[in-house]
Amino acid sequence: MNYRSDAPKILRDFLTYHETIKGHSQRTVDEYYLDLRTFFRYLKIHRGTVPRTTELEDIDIRDVDLDFVKTVTLSEVYEFLSFLSRDRIKNQHSREKEFGIGPASRARKIAAIKSFYKYLTVKAKLLQENPVQDLDSPKLPKTLPRYLSLSESQKLLSAVDGANRERDYCILCIFLNCGLRISEIVGLNLTDIRTDNLRILGKGNKERVVYLNDATASAINDYLVVRNGIQAQTSALFLSNRKLRISRETVHALVKKHLLRAGLDAEKYSAHKLRHTAATLMLQNGVDVRTLQEVLGHEHLNTTQIYTHVDNSELRIAASANPLGSFQPGNHRSASKEQLSSRPPEKGKTKT
Repeated sequence: MNYRSDAPKILRDFLTYHETIKGHSQRTVDEYYLDLRTFFRYLKIHRGTVPRTTELEDIDIRDVDLDFVKTVTLSEVYEFLSFLSRDRIKNQHSREKEFGIGPASRARKIAAIKSFYKYLTVKAKLLQENPVQDLDSPKLPKTLPRYLSLSESQKLLSAVDGANRERDYCILCIFLNCGLRISEIVGLNLTDIRTDNLRILGKGNKERVVYLNDATASAINDYLVVRNGIQAQTSALFLSNRKLRISRETVHALVKKHLLRAGLDAEKYSAHKLRHTAATLMLQNGVDVRTLQEVLGHEHLNTTQIYTHVDNSELRIAASANPLGSFQPGNHRSASKEQLSSRPPEKGKTKT
C-alpha cells in the first residue's frame, strides 16, 4: 500500500508524523490511512461533490485540503458512524453482501479521526479549534476472552504434523507458553534468540524480554536444526515455503489447520485466542497480574486485568458462601421442619 502517492498532502503529513515521530508500525499507519480515506470518501458523497451513485472505492481524495477538513462538523461524523453501522459493506469480496460493520471497527475509525484532528490542532497548529473534540466513541460490548483449556492446549500441540512440523509446533508452543502477538511472532529474527529468552519488538516499537521455559526452548532448538539448513535471503526466524519471512495470513492458516487436526473448533478459536490461553493459564497457576502485564507487553494494567475475570477463585468462594448454595427443592419440607423444631415455643404453648 502506497499512501504517499494516493493521499493528499495534509493526510500524508499526518501519516508521516505517526510513522517517524510516534514510531507506529507500517501496519498501524496503513490502517489510519484506510480509515481516514473511507471518511473523506463518505464526506465527498455526503456533501454532493461527487455523484451519489459513485462507488465509494472509486472516489479520489487527493484534492482534500485544509479548507475541506476544517469545515467538518460533529453531526457529519455521527452521520458517518450511522453509515458504517447500517450501510457499509462488511466484506467487499464476499459473495453475499452483509451491511453494517461492528462497534470495534467503528471505534477504530473514530480513533483515527480524533487522532487526525488532534494532530491538526495541537502538533501542526493548522486549526484553532478541534471540531471532533467532544466526539464519543461507540460503546463496545464487554466480552471475556476465549481460551483453550490445559487439556485442549496439550491436544493441539500433540496434533501437529506435516511437512512443516518443527516450524508449526514451535510457533504454537511460543503462542501458548509466551503469549506473543501474531505480529511479534512474524517479526522474530534469528538474532532475537538468546540463551534463555527472546527479544520481542512489540507495539509502538517497544522492546521487552520474554523468558523461555524448557518446552519452548526445546521447540526452538528443534526448529533451528531445520531453519539452519535453509538458505534464505532473510534473517527472519520463521520462513514460508518460498523461503521468505512468514506472513500473518500463513500463521492464521496453520493455526486453523492444526486446530481442525486436533478436533477443536477452528471457528471459535484463532491465533489471538492462543495468546489469551497463555495469559489465562499463567494466571490460573500463580502468576500475578503485574508480571503478566510485562510478559504480554501491555501498556496499561487494565488491559491485562480482563484475564482476572476468566477464572477468579474468589468469585467461586463467594458463590459457595451463599446460604442458598445447598438448597434443593426436594429437601425443602424436611429442612423447614428442622428449622421449626429449633425455634423457641410461643407464649402460652409448651413444646412437646
